[in-house]
Amino acid sequence: MVKVLIAGGAGYIGSTVASACLDAGITPVILDNLVRGRREFTNGRIFYEGDIADGALVDRIFSEHPDICAVVHCAALIVVPESVADPIGYYEANVAKSLAFVGHLHRNGRDRIIFSSSASIYRAEDGSPVNEDSPLAPQSPYARTKAVCEEMFADIAAAGKMRVLSLRYFNPVGADPKLRTGLQLKRPSHALGVLIQAHQEGRPFPITGTGYPTRDGSGIRDYVHVWDLAAAHIAAIERFDSILSGARRSIAINLGTGSGTTVRELCAAFNNVVSTPLATVDADPRPGDVAGGYTKSDRAAELLGWTPKLSLEDGIRSALDWIAVRDELLKD
Repeated sequence: MVKVLIAGGAGYIGSTVASACLDAGITPVILDNLVRGRREFTNGRIFYEGDIADGALVDRIFSEHPDICAVVHCAALIVVPESVADPIGYYEANVAKSLAFVGHLHRNGRDRIIFSSSASIYRAEDGSPVNEDSPLAPQSPYARTKAVCEEMFADIAAAGKMRVLSLRYFNPVGADPKLRTGLQLKRPSHALGVLIQAHQEGRPFPITGTGYPTRDGSGIRDYVHVWDLAAAHIAAIERFDSILSGARRSIAINLGTGSGTTVRELCAAFNNVVSTPLATVDADPRPGDVAGGYTKSDRAAELLGWTPKLSLEDGIRSALDWIAVRDELLKD
């Protein structure tokens, strides 16, 4: 039986990866301090409540589960405005604790790390596609913590202390198709969340910025179904040793659909799913908004054998299905 430690396994991405592991016959062991994760997402799963920087706890996990073969590191704070207001807290949680964590992993002889990174580290400002070699220009303390961690892990890997696959997520949407887990926030701030709220409240959705250099003038993003994202982690676990062998100790892989979706197209896809159409209204761009970008997925296809299987409509549908289940499952 393959066993994997998922740090941050009670959060949105981590819990979905844990569900995918269970479906693939892999046993997830979850470590989460529940600062943002939800205890309900750990029900029926091996769970340790605590911090990734707690060396004694990490030692105990490996003592009790010596057959853990890899670590998925999803533990992080991820709210951009919050990171601007509290950079000290974000560098502490995301960088300092990650450094402590890899030290504990190294002490326990564990060298396979799959790191949750972010496409927010790219310069993507003009609506064009990016690949893993595109220029980086993180625009928030949150994004910079991800870039710093990638560089830190690459340095540690180059010294022979670990091997790391950094998976750069684009824009996850949707929920586990079996609705075991999903977004824990009641009112998420990403575009689809705001769009769903507008539809529920019967008000038009503002398309902020309509003069960008994209095919219809609205901003562009790469929305990837969270279940496809989870499938990429399974592939990373299964192919880890073939991807990182010999002199190659670390590599980054973009996880997105490979095609961008404009805000207008997102609204059109939403209207394909719901029975009552959503009205939209053009609005000025918000301070700091950029055209955005999307990924080229050649490396994910080549190294992971991974291509997304689920559509944007599938993601919207599962996000809507999750809302009713969320209020039953999560007792706020």
